[in-house]
Amino acid sequence: MTINFVRNRKIPYILSLLLILAGALSLILAGLNLGIDFAGGTVFHLNLTGGFTLDEVETVLGAIPELKGAALQVVQGRDLQGRITMEGVVIKSVYLEEGRRNAILGSFRERWPSLGSEDLRVESVGGVISGELARQSLIALVVAIAGMIIYITIRFEFKFALAAITALLHDIFIIMAIFSIFRLEVNVPFIAALLTIFGYSVNDTIVIFDRIRENIKRKKKDEYDVLVDQSINQSLVRTLNTSLTTLIVLVALLVGFYYFIGSFDLIAFVIALLIGVVVGTYSSIFIAAPLWFDLSRLQPGRARRRPA
Repeated sequence: MTINFVRNRKIPYILSLLLILAGALSLILAGLNLGIDFAGGTVFHLNLTGGFTLDEVETVLGAIPELKGAALQVVQGRDLQGRITMEGVVIKSVYLEEGRRNAILGSFRERWPSLGSEDLRVESVGGVISGELARQSLIALVVAIAGMIIYITIRFEFKFALAAITALLHDIFIIMAIFSIFRLEVNVPFIAALLTIFGYSVNDTIVIFDRIRENIKRKKKDEYDVLVDQSINQSLVRTLNTSLTTLIVLVALLVGFYYFIGSFDLIAFVIALLIGVVVGTYSSIFIAAPLWFDLSRLQPGRARRRPA
């Protein structure tokens, strides 16, 4: 059975538009939850293995002026019986100098004397460094997009490149929108996830575009809507199988990071990849190829013999 992707393309167009509008509203009102990589600040990772309660941690924080109102996050784990336990806390504050960081750690050691050097980790990024990281990340994204435009234009034609980059920008915006809506932290690993999704998504799109090009050569008399539908259907099983196997691996990584490692940076990285694989597969099938068809219709003499 051949699925009519081109004829029904307005449905995913509308769905994507709604997602983009919801994301734009969230980004305008709430913005992104920037981690210390981009916003600067200090993060304390404390493994309070001796046992603790949130009230105890908040009491210590309340006595430290710099940490009043600091973001507090509990690190959870599981015991041998599979029950959820509280293993530590993550505290995010404004940027603190080394002297103040050591004094704060001393306050926690007074309350939890067993807190050793192996039970704590402190990360601190100043405003200058965070600004430089943001600038370099933006440059990396721009270079990746420009490189893909050049590559696809040389291998195919500019309309293919325009459709592919539009789909990629669609993917990036939706990922950022979901991170904004659910207040997931945006840091350097998030940028690495975006660049990974760039390659993954464009690979799916190139497979479909290559099939379109081959079908055009073999069946020049067919109309472009038929060719696009045939090309997507011919690539559909391969695309879905690739995405499903990738998702299985990413879900396994997410479970492992959450239950055994507890690294929030790695968890956010895997979540970005999960969203990117799903959105990238969707855009390759429902956005990129149909959009190329719409762009081709703008050229006189192409794809106009049958109304879409």
